[in-house]
Amino acid sequence: MSNFTPADQRYMRRALRLAVRGKRTSAPNPAVGCVLVKDGRIVGEGFHAWAGEAHAEIRALDAAGEAASGATAYVTLEPCSHHGRTPPCTGALIGAGVGRVVVAMRDWNPKVNGAGLSRLRAAGIATSEGLYEQESQSLNRGFFRRISDGRPWLTLKVAASLDGKSALADGGSRWVTGPVARAAVHRSRARAGAVLTGIGTVLADDPALNVRLPGTARQPLRVILDSKLRTPPDARLFGADGGPVHIFCTRKALDRRHPLENAGATVHDVEADSQGKVGIDAVLRALAALQVNDIYAECGPTLAGVLLAAEAVDELDLFLGPHLLGAGARSFALLEETSAIPDPPRWRTTAVQRVGRDTRIHLQPAQEA
Repeated sequence: MSNFTPADQRYMRRALRLAVRGKRTSAPNPAVGCVLVKDGRIVGEGFHAWAGEAHAEIRALDAAGEAASGATAYVTLEPCSHHGRTPPCTGALIGAGVGRVVVAMRDWNPKVNGAGLSRLRAAGIATSEGLYEQESQSLNRGFFRRISDGRPWLTLKVAASLDGKSALADGGSRWVTGPVARAAVHRSRARAGAVLTGIGTVLADDPALNVRLPGTARQPLRVILDSKLRTPPDARLFGADGGPVHIFCTRKALDRRHPLENAGATVHDVEADSQGKVGIDAVLRALAALQVNDIYAECGPTLAGVLLAAEAVDELDLFLGPHLLGAGARSFALLEETSAIPDPPRWRTTAVQRVGRDTRIHLQPAQEA
């Protein structure tokens, strides 16, 4: 960051704050912000709000008008150089006569990845990159995971007592955490491309799996892992106001798909794992093909254990309620017994915050934190 001035840093931070505004709605595109500065003042700014609509750079240029000529553009992601749903932003920046473009990071999309910066330099525009790169990458971590690894970023949400229990021995679990924590969960759902659960949760709780927040503009896909297609066609998720329902089963269960399709679900058959259940990797790759960047998994202990054992979890979103449920209560994840405490730890805490009466802890695998 030593190559950038304090003013550069200030304007890029502003661009990052703008980008966050599109986090809930820009998918499957990345969230991007742009600030245009001339003679020490902001002359235009914008963010990418919806896929298929104007990108951040175009919105900023429209706001600046003729003042864009000779300005410096601060963009949280390399401007696109190809025709997609909208024309390339590099052409618009060149046409407006901007004098310099500062980007937080390159776009890993193979259609861009350096080509946008090269086109700008070829037009005589000075470019710089790497200012707040980590922050930009974190903002769009699901997009980059899908582009680089062919699978979405998966966050496993867990609500548990202080002793790691998610429900009483009889299965009762309403509520381990309080209303402030539950509202935070809905905000996380709203930022996700898909909310995922297992058939056990569908049969036990009949969840709606939708976002119930005022002003919600976009609902995530609702994804059910149901190897034997036991989802009831009259389940609440079919009648609730929410996103499309996608159910993943094994090929042996396909003959039971028609009632669910008639109820509105899209049924996908994927390869089974060694236990005869839907393969997690196959599901993740299928969701990436549907352009899902981020998955928010809310499930019971069986599926939570499967996801953790498969090392499919990129982040744990752990809500701890101030309760002790005791030895007979149910753990939040069914895992094989371990003979020793791992050293170094396999998980690393990245953030801790108080949410109402509860504590929220974010953790990532140690090698990725």
